Amino acid sequence: MEIKNTNHIYETELKASEKFAIWITDKIGTIGFFLVIFCWTFLWLGWNMFAPKTLQFDPYPAFVLWLFISNMIQIFLMPLLMVGQNLQAKRADIRAENDFNVNIKAEKEIITLLKEVKELKNMVAKLSQND
Repeated sequence: MEIKNTNHIYETELKASEKFAIWITDKIGTIGFFLVIFCWTFLWLGWNMFAPKTLQFDPYPAFVLWLFISNMIQIFLMPLLMVGQNLQAKRADIRAENDFNVNIKAEKEIITLLKEVKELKNMVAKLSQND
């Protein structure tokens, strides 16, 4: 039974679109992305609440443009996140299967070693009885 590099197996099977979905999932799941969205929201709402009326482009209290853009981001990112999470689960399954195979191989080798150690103990016991 050959021990395989699961990262290599997983990466060779991925299409470009799947790699993109995983990349998006990895980037969105960070505090950096949260801070970008938070700052964008804070600046957008703050500008449109406190800037001079002539410079406001998304009037308070509706913020219709902000809501539209936020909803579009959510609509596009949600399916990508789900695809990325499914692909990450597939990777975890491949890794778990490989770990299981490694454990089976290790168990077989340990059993063999235990048998050999038992045989050696018997041989040593016989030799010590002959002396």
